[in-house]
Amino acid sequence: MAPPAREAAAQAGTGDIVIGWKLDRDQRKELLLQFPPTYPNVVADHVTLRSRSARNAPLPDETHGEIVGRTDDCRGVEALVVRIDGTTDRHDGSTYHITWSLEEGRRAKESNDVLRERGWEAFELPMPVRLLPARFR
Repeated sequence: MAPPAREAAAQAGTGDIVIGWKLDRDQRKELLLQFPPTYPNVVADHVTLRSRSARNAPLPDETHGEIVGRTDDCRGVEALVVRIDGTTDRHDGSTYHITWSLEEGRRAKESNDVLRERGWEAFELPMPVRLLPARFR
């Protein structure tokens, strides 16, 4: 049986794999219509639980979340904030999110900095999102 996210993160070991959740491909199409990307490079791919994990790190058991907010630095990084198992707080003190879109030359990992520096705006109504536990690079 898969552990909850916090336990999976704690048991992840060390390596070159990211553990977290991929977006369901069919729902991703719907979400892109619901939340039109601001910048030309659309990412909209996954939610990170923990990077630098071992190849055999356990995957989290959660399969549903809610998109609850958004951040944008107005310079090329847009991310949607996700609540998983009742929280937006990741085990490492950062925020669960989906890097949504980027301007040329910006990188997805910059979403963490934008969230830390600017915070995020909550949506009035959360949007349910299906999450597929996964390992990726």
